[in-house]
Amino acid sequence: MTEHHLPSQLEVSPEAPDRNLALELVRVTEAGAMASGRWVGRGDKNGADGAAVRAMRALIHTVSMNGVVVIGEGEKDNAPMLYNGERVGDGTGPECDVAVDPVDGTTLTAKGMANAVSVMAVAERGTMFDPSAVFYMDKLATGPEAADFVDITAPVAVNIKRIAKAKKSAVEDVTVVILDRPRHEGLVKEVREAGARIKFIADGDVAGAIMAAREGTGVDLLLGIGGTPEGIIAACALKCMGGTFQGKLWPKDDEERQRALDAGHDLDKVLQIDDLVSGDNVFFVATGITDGDLLRGVRYRAETAYTQSLVMRSKSGTIRQIDSQHRLSKLRAYSSVDFERPS
Repeated sequence: MTEHHLPSQLEVSPEAPDRNLALELVRVTEAGAMASGRWVGRGDKNGADGAAVRAMRALIHTVSMNGVVVIGEGEKDNAPMLYNGERVGDGTGPECDVAVDPVDGTTLTAKGMANAVSVMAVAERGTMFDPSAVFYMDKLATGPEAADFVDITAPVAVNIKRIAKAKKSAVEDVTVVILDRPRHEGLVKEVREAGARIKFIADGDVAGAIMAAREGTGVDLLLGIGGTPEGIIAACALKCMGGTFQGKLWPKDDEERQRALDAGHDLDKVLQIDDLVSGDNVFFVATGITDGDLLRGVRYRAETAYTQSLVMRSKSGTIRQIDSQHRLSKLRAYSSVDFERPS
């Protein structure tokens, strides 16, 4: 019998970061989703968010990384858990920037509405944009097919026509996802005048950006003003998906504008994906809390919970959809997380 050896180029170098960290990170968002899922429809968005934070914090310290929270629940004094600057992970792995949104769509969760997710992104240390100076940004996101043809500074109608051409469809077939806010009245008018369709979302534009880049969602483009932290998390996801994310900082008042200028930001600059997350080894995970166009929400059956997650890595371009079954008694035993119904 002939003995075969693997060629040397297939041998794993000890320096190669071949382990997919996202497969560890997904346990964190699964915990956040299962904890907050107990609060769906109960009208308490703070209760849902707090439950997710506690669950994620319990699991995040088991992940093999030496992480620093760059985008979290706020400053330490106001956010005792998962605060900006907090060290997370077990300290044994690579140095990482960590962005976490325990519940993207707290209002959606409180009202039992679609598309609430628990999300997390990780990249090499020092590669994520600091969002602290300006809370809002104007955003554009689309998938790989039209990524090279859109420009946030171009008229809305032009971008819609470019997307239709890139996708070999009619303008009337293009669907734009927009946060339902009074500030978007002019944007909505432009989209309608261009002849495209609109899908309004009440909250959760991280999920909205991913929907714009993912096949099968019926959404082609995200436009409008939303949170800067959520924009950076979305950029991490779009980097993994091969789409494009463009943003322009949008100060809400003169005080914030001055703070941005003092921090050295160019408010006219279009921030591309590489400006928002410059690393080439980005991990993104999301787990559904409520049913939506992107993911199925958490299901509970006696002592069992079922979750659905997206797991992505930019370096390999791999996108996984993971359906998981969890025995809650086992989770409580090793994580000390309470997945019981709120009293």
